[in-house]
Amino acid sequence: MARRTVHDLVSEAKAEIEELSVEQLQAEMAAGTVTVVDIRDFRERLTTGVIPGAVSAPRGMLEFWFDPESPYYQDRYQLDQRYVFHCASGWRSALAAKVIGEIGYTNVAHLRDGFTDWVGSGGEVEGASENAKWMKRPRD
Repeated sequence: MARRTVHDLVSEAKAEIEELSVEQLQAEMAAGTVTVVDIRDFRERLTTGVIPGAVSAPRGMLEFWFDPESPYYQDRYQLDQRYVFHCASGWRSALAAKVIGEIGYTNVAHLRDGFTDWVGSGGEVEGASENAKWMKRPRD
């Protein structure tokens, strides 16, 4: 088998999934018809901020949290709901949308050029630290 690069994998995924622009995602968010899933590492979220209302599902746990057969399944993820994944530049989220589709979710997409494009397009950003349960807090 010939060696395949990450560019090959991302290109193949993008050919099979739905890609959204910032404007399209904003319209879905305004309509209240989507759950935005931020798959970036918590350190990325902390240093650059988050899309308001997005839920965090780190890429390393995604399949486990979304698969109803997994012991790590989180029931907030339902097969019949709409999910749009995003990462920093749209590569990881393309792979994520593809694999979640393979698990059986049929209404998934990803933010084509990621959080970087969201910020560059003037999308609203909020700090990640205010409600992050993984942040160390002083003890009372």
